[in-house]
Amino acid sequence: MNTKMKIVATAILAAMASPAQAQSDYPNRVVKIVNPYVAGSTTDVLARALAMGLSSRLGQQFIIENKPGAGGALGTASVVRGDADGYTLLFAPALVLSVYPQARKDAGYKPDALVPVCQTFTNAMALAVAQGSPIKTVADLVAAAKQKPGALNYGHQGVLTIPHLAMEEFLQTAQIDIKDIPFRGEPLVMTDLLGGRLDVASLVLGTTTGQNVRVIGVFAETRHPAFPDVPTVKEQGYDVSPASFGGLMAPAATPAPIIAKLATGCAAAAKDDMYVTTAKRAAQPDDYYDDAAAFKQRLERDIGRKATVLTRVKIDP
Repeated sequence: MNTKMKIVATAILAAMASPAQAQSDYPNRVVKIVNPYVAGSTTDVLARALAMGLSSRLGQQFIIENKPGAGGALGTASVVRGDADGYTLLFAPALVLSVYPQARKDAGYKPDALVPVCQTFTNAMALAVAQGSPIKTVADLVAAAKQKPGALNYGHQGVLTIPHLAMEEFLQTAQIDIKDIPFRGEPLVMTDLLGGRLDVASLVLGTTTGQNVRVIGVFAETRHPAFPDVPTVKEQGYDVSPASFGGLMAPAATPAPIIAKLATGCAAAAKDDMYVTTAKRAAQPDDYYDDAAAFKQRLERDIGRKATVLTRVKIDP
């Protein structure tokens, strides 16, 4: 074999070996986790706590990059378009796959564009008002809305997010009209609610923790252990109880060995003291964690259910 042929043969062998070596060495540089919401949101706080655990478990720095927009679809699409090499991941609720691809023609991706790595949160939604509001119960809210149809307003973190869908389903069930005002994230909703510019807000329950607001109802089947004195919306006569769940996801073509490493690291990171403490502060239930298989099954069920909800609610994005 002449020198030229040896060089070509060596190059071919290197090319064949490099993917396997890259997978076995993973991660060997900084890993970026995209959070498709603003800094300070519940998702952002949880993502940063998980990133710290992943960094210590897998020996490389995991950083959070906020890419808000279109209710989370913008940041999600950026991960879908990225390289499937394990160095660009997504931390987001399931709705970015179960809602947006089914509701928006411009989402830019399909529900199977990402694969679950691990579920690390499940959020209940809640209705909240300012402490000085005369509205103290869901019945008060319904009565006020019926007295002045269309006069009240409510804020939410973005079009087609779970807080938005939860409120729209509630409005349909209660047969009332309250004007919706979308924001670019929960912190902005909270600012306007506290400032008296919103009559009510539909929020992730954890967002209300430590805030000077009154939670008048929780969208859940049972009362939340962190808010035992707050009745569910269902208890108050309206059978609406959507929940949001999610966690770490990767582009669908990411090699299985990399997904396995991430899943192992995530399982440990989600049980680290840092994450457990953060989860409790964010009003997470004890069973917030699930592995990739369970996360995938729940996601598949959610895709089917959201298809039905979107048909019923008929919201134009």
